[in-house]
Amino acid sequence: MSVTPPLMSRPPISIGASTHADELIARLECLPFSWWHIRARIVMGSATFLDAFDALSLAFVLPILIPLWHISPQEVGVLIAASYIGQLAGALVFSRLAERFGRVYLAAAATFLMSVMSLGCALSGNFAALFACRLVQGIGVGGEMPVAAAYISELAKAQGRGRFFLLYEMIFPVGLMMTGQIAAVVVPVFGWKILFLIGGIPGLVIAFLVLRLPESPRWLIGRDRIAEAEKIIHDVESRSRKLALDRHPNGQHSPLSAGGRPRPAAAIAQPQRTRWRELVSPLYRWRSFVVWGLWAAAYFVSNGLNNWMPTLYRTVYGLDLQSSLRAASLTNVAQVILLLLCAFVIDRFGRRNWTVVGFAIGSALLAYLGFSPRAAL
Repeated sequence: MSVTPPLMSRPPISIGASTHADELIARLECLPFSWWHIRARIVMGSATFLDAFDALSLAFVLPILIPLWHISPQEVGVLIAASYIGQLAGALVFSRLAERFGRVYLAAAATFLMSVMSLGCALSGNFAALFACRLVQGIGVGGEMPVAAAYISELAKAQGRGRFFLLYEMIFPVGLMMTGQIAAVVVPVFGWKILFLIGGIPGLVIAFLVLRLPESPRWLIGRDRIAEAEKIIHDVESRSRKLALDRHPNGQHSPLSAGGRPRPAAAIAQPQRTRWRELVSPLYRWRSFVVWGLWAAAYFVSNGLNNWMPTLYRTVYGLDLQSSLRAASLTNVAQVILLLLCAFVIDRFGRRNWTVVGFAIGSALLAYLGFSPRAAL
């Protein structure tokens, strides 16, 4: 969740500037899907993939570290919690800074931080060092996801935004799934450090690529940086013009006119500055508390399963190392399949209906597992 500065912290926008901003938003909505969108999703999605990889990597090295370092169950819990403490701090700090300094800079900084700390985890030789590295790494992990999500969401057009955004969001569970699959192959052969190296070295390259992305035009417009936003939109229009003309030689039904400008369309409101306190205002209070409760419950279950199942399969169910890692990854495989289904039906089925059905099915399955723990096998 991003937090915006107070409405009166900047001078009011003049009527002329507001009209120009509205025109830019309309032009942004008229842009056809192009390489600009694809590149942003690939690069920012790669950072989000590594975010998921780094978040879950510890879970798949714990079956080795527990006997190697003689870690108790209580210490396992502390080690897992370190990352989430950092993630909470990172989400709050980076979201706030992203509203002030931009999505791209903060997403790149978060990616760089979590990658460097992944290398630090690989060099850790004891519990205390690994705890410290995971704590700091969590700041980057927690900071990257909300900033990247805001960036991708702001590139999407209003029509079809649900599918556009969810196809990007799929990268995170894919990253979780691939963490288990990769760990099951490389950890038994190369040891536990290799997983942190895989998460760290590519991340340094991805951080550089994120930094080269254009800033979000919607954010620039919201910060009154109209000229910069117009330059980005104009560049995309210029690159899209040839494709539009190739598809519509006579200009018929083309989203772009011959000059690269959008055809007249219904007015689209300019993004307005808001205060974070509006989330708990009478208008939004109930919805905010419900959504917070849903997210808390969902992450309590999913992160608990993701982090503990590799160790439980190894210590409680007695599976060998490779089998325990593969079995634990099946949860993430199911998540990817369901999220893919969700991406293609969410705009038709509805957000609320999908959420209610998902929580009902999940609750029933958890109740079954609670009464039949051996059913997990």
